[in-house]
Amino acid sequence: MGERTRDSPTRRIARGDPLWPARFASVEVEPTALWLRGRCELLDAPRRVAIVGSRSPTPYGLAQATRFARALAECGVAVVSGLARGVDEAAHWAALDANGATIAVLGCGVDRPWPGGPLADRVTRDGLALSEFAPGVGPRRHHFPLRNRIIAALSDAVLVIEAAHASGSLITARWAADQGQTVFALPGRVDHPMARGTLRLIREGATAVDSPRMLLEDLYGEGLAPDDGPSRPDPRWTDDEKALVSALTGETLAAADVATRAEVELTAALAGLTSLELAGVVRRGPGGLYSIS
Repeated sequence: MGERTRDSPTRRIARGDPLWPARFASVEVEPTALWLRGRCELLDAPRRVAIVGSRSPTPYGLAQATRFARALAECGVAVVSGLARGVDEAAHWAALDANGATIAVLGCGVDRPWPGGPLADRVTRDGLALSEFAPGVGPRRHHFPLRNRIIAALSDAVLVIEAAHASGSLITARWAADQGQTVFALPGRVDHPMARGTLRLIREGATAVDSPRMLLEDLYGEGLAPDDGPSRPDPRWTDDEKALVSALTGETLAAADVATRAEVELTAALAGLTSLELAGVVRRGPGGLYSIS
């Protein structure tokens, strides 16, 4: 069951409130009210993109959720997701760690987020948690497919990172398509179960996307897209360090994957990554995943 969050004000809004999302009018079953905790003004954010995916993602899926969410947040796009473990969790953390905006849509009362813990506390402090379920209502299995329509309605587009053939993320994508929002899907290995859902979406007309730049340009035009170009090399970097930075540009990877891409021995890669981290060039995030600072 959901754990109660630390005391923080809860606000209830309904149709007619200035913050009530106009897009809810196109939802098949419009919610009658929302309960909010956190930065309520994020409901009026000019740009919002949902990032959803598997609760049991691969390291690749976690890395890409982090990569996309961080880039979107740094470009001023609010990241919407469902607070679930896996892809949702990675997306929320990445947006918050980039000092960006994130919105978590819950399948329970905002005072009993599921799962509870540090992320739920951080979202209600620095982001926004919302629910159509009244305070005190615990999580129920049938609540989560319902909350997916709200994730879709709040967002300009939905990005599916990884999903099995039968996945709640596909429900979110279909709600988005029905409401006229763009659906993006990240391609994965065709022989991996977590790629079956995204492959299915692409076959059904979703836009395949391989970088935050591609998504942002497709959705908002060129003016908002981040600079994906390589970091300018420092003359003090060793050849190995230059290769590591090049391999990490635009990516979030584990040390072994950085070493493979950079064609550097793992021990040398670890030494180089440590040196670059101390210099503030790269950062080591949750799960031991490295990215350019």
